Amino acid sequence: MGELAMTTIRNEHLIQSIADALQYISYYHPLDFVQAVHEAYKREESTAAKDAMAQILINSRLCAEGKRPICQDTGIVTIFLKIGMEIQWEGDISVYDMVNEGVRRAYLLPENLLRASILSDPLGSRTNTKDNTPAVIHTEIVPGGVVEVKLAAKGGGSENKAKLAMLNPSDSIADWVEKTLPQMGAGWCPPGILGLGVGGTAEKAVLLAKESLMSPIDIHYLKEKGPSNRVEELRLEIMDRVNSLGIGAQGLGGLTTVLDVKISDYPTHAASLPVAMIPNCAATRHAHFTLDGSGAAELKPPALSEWPEIKWDVGPRARKVNLDEISAADIALWQPGETLLLSGTMLTGRDAAHKKLLAMLNAGDALPEGVDFENKFIYYVGPVDPVGEEVIGPAGPTTATRMDKFTNGLLEKTGLIGMIGKAERGPIAIEAIKKHKAVYLMAVGGAAYLVSKAIRRAKVVAFKELGMEAIHEFEVEEMPVTVAVDVNGVSVHETGPELWKAKIAEERVIEVS
Repeated sequence: MGELAMTTIRNEHLIQSIADALQYISYYHPLDFVQAVHEAYKREESTAAKDAMAQILINSRLCAEGKRPICQDTGIVTIFLKIGMEIQWEGDISVYDMVNEGVRRAYLLPENLLRASILSDPLGSRTNTKDNTPAVIHTEIVPGGVVEVKLAAKGGGSENKAKLAMLNPSDSIADWVEKTLPQMGAGWCPPGILGLGVGGTAEKAVLLAKESLMSPIDIHYLKEKGPSNRVEELRLEIMDRVNSLGIGAQGLGGLTTVLDVKISDYPTHAASLPVAMIPNCAATRHAHFTLDGSGAAELKPPALSEWPEIKWDVGPRARKVNLDEISAADIALWQPGETLLLSGTMLTGRDAAHKKLLAMLNAGDALPEGVDFENKFIYYVGPVDPVGEEVIGPAGPTTATRMDKFTNGLLEKTGLIGMIGKAERGPIAIEAIKKHKAVYLMAVGGAAYLVSKAIRRAKVVAFKELGMEAIHEFEVEEMPVTVAVDVNGVSVHETGPELWKAKIAEERVIEVS
């Protein structure tokens, strides 16, 4: 028998393809996602949800034009590799090292710096690796002479909402999803895509769920042609039942919570029904390419004409707020769901900063110079570093519930009167807000570049060693936010979905009758 013809792939071609693809997805949404959000935007009847989707779509176009990140959380890199058995590598470094060199190049590219979010020693020092390595890599050896690559940059807010259940074979997956999804809150930034993995073992189900999110949005085609198997029936059923919950964009209440439901299955043990659910957020980012030995992959830029022209001006119905002259008496007038345009100075801080601040306060130490919360707001954000003439890079909000356990202490020991973040607050934070007559404002997750356009000045004032988690002082001009929890503890993330769930149910009764 003759020798098998081998395909030679240079290490550099895989490295550069990974780097180029990660840069590409940092600022180009998949067009199927843009189109799905636009269709949902046109159908939406909830003003708050429609506003949120408008910001997501405007942000998406701005990022495509400016080649800057869609979201400040530029993700943990997840890569699925299918390596042909007839591949020969030109070079002596491992595939693992090639992938991570590609990640390193992408995240440190001076023209479009991406945020380094990966921490080594997760149970100890939690030290930032400073180049977003290592990636999470899944490799499969398959017949053939090509390398197929599927990669994504998965944000922490949506990844943290992943769920796994070992159901009984007779249990309903749709029931489990309908029960579980409201417990996930809105920190995964709906509207997005649900990925479900069913079967195999626990770890196989999770892997199936993650990989299912790499496929294009196509449920509208499925609705048109009708289901032809149980998986397709289940996709349509879950889509309908989830959207009937009324959670809506950013959890504010509305008609569209998910844009598609993906299901991948695998044979499983007779006693088992493993089910994993992973949501993809409003910064859905993934790319696919194949290497065949002819060179690095080329990803064609989409035409800007593919983005819808969205006009959004909340000025006439928004309350304009000067943060430098605000008082407790002023914030007591703000109503749940009201739109505000913030101007003036605010401080920033995330988990690590909150932990350090509370440790100092509890020890009776003075806070760092430049950190004064008297009648001030804190913005939960870890921004991307600026490039060129930028004041700051994309600077959208992070999930607010992670700060819940720190909220009472900070309100009690400082003059802080308000917080800005993403999605809902939990019971302990709402109780603290009510107790101290503070407020919580929500900025739209998935509109980070748009938010950064409102920031006129930025400087690090404390904890520089924390990198993107350092405390910054921002000066903003007309930054749009929604009053999410008022001084009385009324939360729009509770009232909004309740209202829209009831409206959807009422409309269906009318349709049936």
